[in-house]
Amino acid sequence: MMEKSNHYPDFGLTPQQRREAVLGHYYEYPGMDGERGEIWCYTDGYAYPPGATARLQVSSSASRFSLEITRDGATETTVFKRDGLAARWQETPDQCSVIGCGWETSFEFKIAEDWPSGAYRITLRAEGRDGAPIHCHHLFIVRPLAGRKPGRVLQVAATSSWTSYNTWGGSNHYQGITGPNRDQYATTVSIERPFCRGFVVLPPDAPRVPLEIYAPMAVAPRYPHMEWAYANGYSKKYASSGWASYDSHFFRWAERQGYAVDLASQHELHFNPEILDGYDCVVFVGHDEYWTWEMRDAVDNYVERGGKAARFAGNFMWQTRLEDGGKRQVCYKYRSRAEDPAYRSADPTRTSGSWEAAEIGRPGAATFGLNATRGLYVGWGGCAPRGARGFPVYRPEHWAFSGTGIYYGDILGSEGHAFGYEVDGLDYIIRNGLPEPTEDSGAPEGLEILALGMSSLKEESADIPADDQFLSDADAKFVAETLIGDTAPAAVERVKRGCGMIVNFPRGKGEVFHAGSCEWVAALKRGDAMVERVTANVINHYLTR
Repeated sequence: MMEKSNHYPDFGLTPQQRREAVLGHYYEYPGMDGERGEIWCYTDGYAYPPGATARLQVSSSASRFSLEITRDGATETTVFKRDGLAARWQETPDQCSVIGCGWETSFEFKIAEDWPSGAYRITLRAEGRDGAPIHCHHLFIVRPLAGRKPGRVLQVAATSSWTSYNTWGGSNHYQGITGPNRDQYATTVSIERPFCRGFVVLPPDAPRVPLEIYAPMAVAPRYPHMEWAYANGYSKKYASSGWASYDSHFFRWAERQGYAVDLASQHELHFNPEILDGYDCVVFVGHDEYWTWEMRDAVDNYVERGGKAARFAGNFMWQTRLEDGGKRQVCYKYRSRAEDPAYRSADPTRTSGSWEAAEIGRPGAATFGLNATRGLYVGWGGCAPRGARGFPVYRPEHWAFSGTGIYYGDILGSEGHAFGYEVDGLDYIIRNGLPEPTEDSGAPEGLEILALGMSSLKEESADIPADDQFLSDADAKFVAETLIGDTAPAAVERVKRGCGMIVNFPRGKGEVFHAGSCEWVAALKRGDAMVERVTANVINHYLTR
């Protein structure tokens, strides 16, 4: 349970450093640790089947390193160790974030046939130039082989979002060192680089994005997760994506509860969609923002044929494209209409922008029932920082709430802060005290809104000077331009109010349950009994237990 406090944590930063932590662009790059020395690594893929050979690329100021591989599940199991491996410093291109590091392979190892599917943490250790130890972490997934898997759950890790947020080398889909002035985000990013610090391993007290303090009246909201990152040498985006902040919490919880869980990357949906067919229940969790057209096809076809999809995740926002066999990811985002060649091509549906854009014409709600453009921010900055920390429930009689004892108007997940920091919603009306999707919302037929909370697309607060706002009104203007074709104040006024929902609907022979919040997994991490019960209800229902 969260400690109730009305004081922002102090990480020893000056006011100027706090501002730099929020508005500045700090990132990991080769040579950043100077005379102390450093070691970095990445693998040649996100996921491997049993029996495959994985290639490890290492760049190190030390000539020798040790390697340890540990399966990161309900219990940590070390499966491989090796000492005295040779390393060397490898030159890295300036635009490695875009084109990849290009390092030569330092070590190869075979994925044993008996390594169960899951996430495997790589830890490298070496001696720094000053004699003190240096280390780094990476992660790869052992994916299951195709075939029928009765009674098992498949979790799909949000690896497209990992790629988008990874700051290593200076550029991602948010900030960067690309463009003529070296100040633009990258429209293409590579997986052939290390993960930024905090994506694989985090200390248990690392702040999450939503505020955990109870801010008193007229106190300007701050951004503790970025202050902590700046003060402790972690990536600015550690709390926005990655195994450590999101995907791991569901995987560990499910295994602790006795579920048999396999793990795959989103690349499998794109290149090997048949992997879904072996499972009665497929789960998506955390911050799951970036998808290709092919990934959506895989899920849509799976559900139509009778599969059950459970999404405990938020922010279904951007279409991406994959290049070079999946090594590089393309997403022009806000600049898609101005710069993406696909926008002016014969098939503009593949433009790498918002799914709700007219040229794409495939709203997120068509797959998972909810859209990011009707949801987004809650619980941080100037976006409902004192808002509900759980989902207000409207239809407590639904089977997902069985055994919770929850009533109409109760808040689901407030103990574990399940609501935030980005949520998905629909345009809706209230009729006889119950929410219904509007006729033009794009909601699939038969969709029921089970719970509903408020969010915001615009950071508007007299307490935060405009120059100090991290979110500001940029996303509200983008959504207004996407949905209405106008960024005037009246258009922004129409779109700035959002919501986060829990919905359920049938599709073809299958079914979808969607709790549209990034932070659902945080409530599992914190042991919120009500969120745990709902999660188990959904999985059990879809496994026909």
